[in-house]
Amino acid sequence: MARDNEGIKPTEAELSLLNVLWKIGPATVRQVHDAISATQTTGYTTVLKILQIMHEKTLVTRDETNRAHVYSPANSEGYTQSSLLKDLASKAFGGSTSRLVMRALDESTSKEEIADIRQLLNKLDQKN
Repeated sequence: MARDNEGIKPTEAELSLLNVLWKIGPATVRQVHDAISATQTTGYTTVLKILQIMHEKTLVTRDETNRAHVYSPANSEGYTQSSLLKDLASKAFGGSTSRLVMRALDESTSKEEIADIRQLLNKLDQKN
């Protein structure tokens, strides 16, 4: 996937559309609008305009071979999440991953999530 948009961070609205595209795969504006309408009220033209802006920012690619353009995320969900987390850690936690994680883990963290985190930490320990 593309990585030429390294410094570009999606807005909240753009991230909502990216989440739809990661879930359903390449889609037309109509398909994205239908999917996003299940959870929030957004007009078709708003979705179209945001996707056009995202294309200009290289957050999505656009297949123009058919009348209805098909949009796809330019980067994977994991890559985008990692990029956003690195940016957050840098800006809000002085670059400290551990401070970010400690702040994220609080009383609302479920036992299942804690077990998943332990499993991940064990895997990371085995690698190092």
